[in-house]
Amino acid sequence: MTDDPSGPPRKRGRPTAAERARRRDDILDAAVRLLMAGGFQQVTLDDIVIEARVTKRTIYGYFGDRTEIFLAAVGRLRRLTLEQPTAEGSLAELAVNIVITAHSDQSVGLHRLMIIESQSFPELAQRFYREGPMGYIEAIGHRLPRPDPDLATSLFTLLLGEAHRQRLLGLRRAPTRDEAVAHAHRALGHLGLG
Repeated sequence: MTDDPSGPPRKRGRPTAAERARRRDDILDAAVRLLMAGGFQQVTLDDIVIEARVTKRTIYGYFGDRTEIFLAAVGRLRRLTLEQPTAEGSLAELAVNIVITAHSDQSVGLHRLMIIESQSFPELAQRFYREGPMGYIEAIGHRLPRPDPDLATSLFTLLLGEAHRQRLLGLRRAPTRDEAVAHAHRALGHLGLG
C-alpha cells in the first residue's frame, strides 16, 4: 500500500522511527509552504494532503487538523533551536541560536501568517505565543545566573529587535551566522549579560 499512488511503493510493515520522523517533517514542510503562500483560511487539509503526497488518514495520525499542523511547525522550530548543542548550556550560544531561528525565512513567514490570522483565530494566536515566544523566554530564563522573568523577556525582545520588524516587513534579509552572533552579543551586552 502506498500513501501516494504516483510515488514509489512503500515497503510493507511498520515504518521505523526515522521513517516516521522524516514523513512528519515532510508533511510539516509541505504545510508550511502552503500556509505561507496562501494563508491559514485558504489552505485546506486536502491541499496539504496533495502537497505532502500522503493520505488524510496519515495527517490525522500525525497531527489532526490544520491548527495542530501549524503549531507543530512552530514547535519544531523551537525544539530545533533549543536542541542545538551549546557550550555548557551557554546563554550566549542560545541567544545566537534564537536570533538565527527567529529571523529565518520560515519563522518570519509563520509569524506574518499569525499576525494576519490572529483576529480570526484568537485561540490559535494564544497557542502560537505559548509554543513560540514563551518557549524561548523560558529557555532563556533557565540559563540566566538567577531567576528573573523580566530579564528573560527583555533579552528575547532585544534578540528580535528592530531587525526582526524589518524582516517581517520584507525590508531585510535573514542574518548570516556572523551577523547573528554580533546581534546576540549586542543584546547580551545591553543587559550586562555578555
